[in-house]
Amino acid sequence: MIQEEHDNIERVAIMRAAGMDPYPAEVFRTHTIGSVLLDFDGLSLRGQAVTVAGRVRLIRKHGGLTFGHVEDETGRIQFALKRDVVGEVAYDQFHQFFTMGDFIEVTGTLFKTKTAEMTISVTLSRMLAKALLPLPEKWHGLADPEARMRQRYLDFLTNPLAKDYIRKRAAIMRALRNVLEEEGFLDVETPTLQPIYGGGFARPFTTHHNALGADFYLRISDEMYLKRLIVGGFEKVYEITKVFRNEGIDRDHNPEFTMFEAQAAYKDYRWGMDIFERLFEESAKRALGTTDIVHEEAVISVARPWKRMTMVEAIHAVTGEDVLGWNEVDLAKASARKCLTEKGRAELDKLHRIGEVIGLLFEDQVEEQLIQPTIVYDYPVETSPLAKRCEDPRFVQRFEAFALGMEVGNNYTELNDPQDLWQRFVEEKKKEEAGFDEAHQTDEDYLEAIKHGFPPTCGLGIGFDRMVMLLTGAKNIKEVMAFPTLRPKEE
Repeated sequence: MIQEEHDNIERVAIMRAAGMDPYPAEVFRTHTIGSVLLDFDGLSLRGQAVTVAGRVRLIRKHGGLTFGHVEDETGRIQFALKRDVVGEVAYDQFHQFFTMGDFIEVTGTLFKTKTAEMTISVTLSRMLAKALLPLPEKWHGLADPEARMRQRYLDFLTNPLAKDYIRKRAAIMRALRNVLEEEGFLDVETPTLQPIYGGGFARPFTTHHNALGADFYLRISDEMYLKRLIVGGFEKVYEITKVFRNEGIDRDHNPEFTMFEAQAAYKDYRWGMDIFERLFEESAKRALGTTDIVHEEAVISVARPWKRMTMVEAIHAVTGEDVLGWNEVDLAKASARKCLTEKGRAELDKLHRIGEVIGLLFEDQVEEQLIQPTIVYDYPVETSPLAKRCEDPRFVQRFEAFALGMEVGNNYTELNDPQDLWQRFVEEKKKEEAGFDEAHQTDEDYLEAIKHGFPPTCGLGIGFDRMVMLLTGAKNIKEVMAFPTLRPKEE
């Protein structure tokens, strides 16, 4: 136990022995600090008694006069405690029991100091919650991102930018939902525990249900259930929810993250490109008041229209390779090998189809070059088992959006041909048997559902945390999550 904690535990014991409750339930706050600061400028509260509550952030004693700062979520205000106003006993008790970090309640009248600082002249002070551990005066020694995340509550208290990210996240969420409401989408909920995981390429987290005697998976996507709703007669549905992928952690990956997914009947991926751009532009305007976002490396504009190109065009622009001319897999591998990084070449040996090689070359060489918002469309069929084919059957009607070198959304015209889908599942099963542990699972229940008829439909997906990163200028996905996933702390 540190000395400060020991001293504060003693203070709590003395307070209780004297009949004072260091943790009362009732609060008599009449005003938030923000409302006091606002109203006082209009003179409506001058001379009136107000009661505010918050955390003590500063205490300075000068003989019989003590100045301090108390802070709630809406602001910070100075208070002045005078011995000859509150009395000898109350003044001494304040300094005996009250320390930095405590939650307190102060009552008094308002005045301005000679330096024009708004101040509460205290007539009564009361403890609301005695803090046992001290707050850090400055954020020295916790510059390491993981250390800051472990004590995120202290990060919010001492780092205004950290709190600002969370507030902006909420504003972006509200704006996104408002746009979807205007577009006629219905907000729905789908299962988190799924008997078959699908809707993406990822390793799942597995759990066991004791009563049913069966294994379930934490969803990697909610897509397959949203499409069942389309089969059931709904035409525009969406969900913003947590999904879970058993993968690594880096700048733009966290195992637990927030996903926006939607399905719109009687629409295709061209319509999807338009609404995708609108969702970003309108969310930025409504939540932040601008479509130009300052990042360290660039000013990112999410205003429409975004740049659009096919995957084939994007690869040719960066590498000079004409992948349409690849007519057998050995040629594709030999051509790609010349362009790939060492990491990419290591992955190349695991691939057995031309489309997979095209997808790898794009991921390895092109993605990081896409700084301004860009839509890349028409993906190889081998990389997109749930998307409808283009006129060129080697490719499907899928698009992904990129910015700052990272993917921010995955979208496509849904495959609604049950026979084609069955063949795709067969190919994915072959990949799984060959050792690809992120192959899409065969979902026979979903296949049976679309055999009853599945209208032409556009599916949309946005990694919401990455959307917030893009719109706020955050450098790491952890910054826009209140409590990101961390390695358990070693004792």
